Parts: sequence; C-alpha cells; structure tokens
Amino acid sequence: MSTDRLVVIGGDAAGMSAAAQARRLREAGDLEIVVLEQGPDVSYSACGIPYWVGGLVSDRDKLIARTPAQFAARDIEVRTGTRAEAVDLDAGTVTTSSGDRLGYDNLLVATGGRPLRPPVPGLDAPGVHGVHRLADGADIRAAVAAGAKRAVVLGGGYIGLEMADVLHARGLDVTVVLADPMPMSQLDVEMAERVCKAIGDMGIDMQTEQPVREIEVDADGVVAAVRTDAGRYPADLVVLGLGMGPEVTLAREAGLRLGETGAIEVDRTQRSRSHPEVFAAGDCSQTYSRITGEALHVALGTHANKQGRVAGAVIGGRAARFAGVLGTALTKVGDLEIARTGLCTTQAEKAGYEYRSEIIEGTTRAGYYPGAEPMTVKLLSDRGSGLLLGAQVVGGPGSGKRIDVLATAIWAGMTAEEFAGSDLSYAPPFSPTYDPVIVAARVASRVEQG
Repeated sequence: MSTDRLVVIGGDAAGMSAAAQARRLREAGDLEIVVLEQGPDVSYSACGIPYWVGGLVSDRDKLIARTPAQFAARDIEVRTGTRAEAVDLDAGTVTTSSGDRLGYDNLLVATGGRPLRPPVPGLDAPGVHGVHRLADGADIRAAVAAGAKRAVVLGGGYIGLEMADVLHARGLDVTVVLADPMPMSQLDVEMAERVCKAIGDMGIDMQTEQPVREIEVDADGVVAAVRTDAGRYPADLVVLGLGMGPEVTLAREAGLRLGETGAIEVDRTQRSRSHPEVFAAGDCSQTYSRITGEALHVALGTHANKQGRVAGAVIGGRAARFAGVLGTALTKVGDLEIARTGLCTTQAEKAGYEYRSEIIEGTTRAGYYPGAEPMTVKLLSDRGSGLLLGAQVVGGPGSGKRIDVLATAIWAGMTAEEFAGSDLSYAPPFSPTYDPVIVAARVASRVEQG
C-alpha cells in the first residue's frame, strides 16, 4: 500500500493544528506529513509577544507550545528555516528554499497574515518594528534594554493598544498615532470614546485622525520621529500595529483562487474552491460571518486553530466543517477590559439589518462589595424579531470575559427576550443580582415589546 504525503506550508497555529489532527486520524505508514516553516520556531503564540515585551512573560520559550522535536516524536517532520518558494498545482509539487521538490497528495497552505505596511518613507529604518514573530519581540525588548525612552505606536487596534500599554508600563513615554477618529475600529463610537479616555487618563498620548506621512531618521539612518500633517512626534522606537492582511503571495503566484477579501477562497471544509487537493487555513484563508454569511477576513489565533483542525480532520478522512465566525475578541489596556462579538452598528447597517441598540451601565460585582468596577454593555438586536446581533463590553477588571456568554447567545441564535431569561450565576463577589449583560437584554426585550 502506497503512503500519501501531506505537505504543510506554515508551522504556526493553523498549520500545526492541521498536521496534528491528520496524524491522530492516520498513522505514519499511511500518511507522511512534512511541514515547511521559514522561521526558526513552530507553534508559538504571537498574541503573547506584547506580554513578553512587557515582562509579564519572563521567558521567550514559554510562548512556544511544542517544538519540532516534539512533533517529530509524533511522526510529523518539521523543516524549520525552510521556505516554500513555489507551488506547481498541475504537477502537485512544492519547491523549497533548500532546492528540494516535494510531491504531495494534499497540500495545506497556512502562510498566515502579513502586517499592513503603508507606503510611508522611512518605514524600513532601524528602530521600526512589527509585532508578528518572536524575533520582533526580541528586537523590541533589546531596544528597551538599550535605553529607548520614547515610543510611537502606529495603529489603535488590539496589538497597537496592547503594545502601548506594556511599553508605558515599562516607563517609556508613549504616543499612539492613528488615522481613524477613534481606536478599536470595530467598536461603536460611544464605546471607543470610553477606551480613548481611559488611555489618556493613563498618561498615554493618543493622536487620532493623523495618517503617518514619514518616519524621520537621524544622521545615522535610525528612526528619530514620526511625522503627520498635524505634528511631529519624537521617537527612539516605532511599533507597527496597523493590522494584518492575508499572506497570499505564494498562493496567488501558484494560481489558487482568491476570494473577495483577498484571502484564499475555501469551502466549509477549508478546501480550496479551485483546487480540491489543496486546503487553506488560518490568516491566509477567507472565512465567513455566522450571522450574515458574508465573506470575511479575520486574523485571530482561535479561528486559525479551529480551521486547521477542520482541514486536518478532512485530510485524515473524517467529515468536518468550519462553522463561521462572530469575530469575538478581548483585550485590556491598563485595568480597562475591552471586548466585542458579532456585529457593530456599521456592520449591521451594511448587512441591511434594521436594528436596535441599547447601552446600560453596571458594575462588575454587587455595588456594595469591595472592588466593584464600572462596566458598560452595548447590545444590538434585530428590530422585530429581537434576534441578538452583536455586543460590546468596556469596563474594569472582571468585565471582559462576559463577552463569552453574549457570544454564546448570539452563536445559538437567541433573542434578547430568551437571553434575558437565562439562568446565570450570582454571588456578590462576581456580579450584581442581575448581571449587566442580562440587564442589557431585558432593556432590549422590553423596548422590542413596546
């Protein structure tokens, strides 16, 4: 009996979860698995890089879930420092930077995301760093250790704000520069204003509606300042937090079909719609909204792991389908927790919903219990049906993870009235008698019922 070969391009969340799942279902004598990873590490947490930079994670290796040797013990061959240079879809081969030409029966493309880099002069200067790979974290840590005092963070999304937070905590003067009117573009204005105020209260300078025009450098060519039309912001260190796009250069050159988002177009099994022997998963693949069904590109490790597992299961011979995304996400800046799921008002309008939105103020614990912190909940529901569409939570410690119960309700297709009757836990150290998420649902339900 011949042995099939699975070649995986990309050795992080999607690629390694696919390889591991395929191996669980098919033994080495039946399926050979080869993973090509251009970097030195596999299965690492890019999401943990800000906390390593901030010193909350002491050891780089704690961000690595499994090593190539551990995968080798499971009969998964990992070739680090090996780049996939070209894919020949007709011949079913991958050419590597080592000069090898690997044939495959199935190919998984898990090339991940590409940090967005606007065409700004000086963006490649020494002292300008992304936050994408472990090496980026090491470079930023080295810059801080070498005496950097002033940091400018470009972008006000999750990574940008997390990096601003940890650099501020390490004693640097931090300025956040963004082109948008508010940070966190997937939050509605009322919620983003709360985030902006909290950041300012921390002592972080927030400069909004200022597209970057130039990264100025000194006589040695090292970063010296960030310039916008409105000002000049001196910097020893510039951090890019401008978001992620799909890394599809290899896929495009090979001839794989790309979707409307620019990512690789796949079906619900993560199989390429143009080449059925090829799968794609993670930040390089297109996904879809569980609420609207529309195509999306969402760069999150949670989705990448699930999509990789689906692809690995199908390659391994077991039926599996990816169930879509809500875009549930959570972060913190200082003590402020910020979370969202489902649709924001802009997305609801774009999808054609006639919606209601309700905002309520509450506390994380019973008001009389020590440590109770303010919390704001915004809930979107469909006018008429009462179907929950989206939610946002901004507040003190204990607020953020409440987004999970809201995400579960939206995932299950609950209405505001149904959710308002849910049996959630209560004790004064954890919530008021009526948790703020339930209060928001009760308000939405009462309004819906007139």
